[in-house]
Amino acid sequence: MPDGPMGHNRRVITDIVPGVDRVLAEARHGIRRYTPHETVAARTRGALIVDTRTESQRAEAGELPGAVVIDRTVLEWRLDPAGDARIPEATGYDLEVVVVCRQGYSSSLAAESLRRIGLHRATDMIGGVEAWQRAGLPLHREPADVRR
Repeated sequence: MPDGPMGHNRRVITDIVPGVDRVLAEARHGIRRYTPHETVAARTRGALIVDTRTESQRAEAGELPGAVVIDRTVLEWRLDPAGDARIPEATGYDLEVVVVCRQGYSSSLAAESLRRIGLHRATDMIGGVEAWQRAGLPLHREPADVRR
């Protein structure tokens, strides 16, 4: 009954309640996301690489070289240059930030949130650390640079 009342109601609800796929698509719209190799190049030119993976995910896969680890729950507060809880690297709203997670989904939402607070150059890495591994890039087992 796609043309009947049930089909119509489903379409209206979809338009009102976006769902995570739509929110993700909106977060990524018009943004240039980086490949793992582009993320390495960004780090080389001075971008801040932020790893938001959980401690258990990092323990399992390894640590991302050159990244600072910031828990997703405090990300905006640590990176807002005008905030009292910022990290020293949060020097201005023009800071290039590349957010990395395990698979590249939550990092897109996190980067969009950073853009909303004024970090207009915030983006994320396509495919997350899993793509980093597939690209043959190194991870390490040394202690991470964790910012609380």
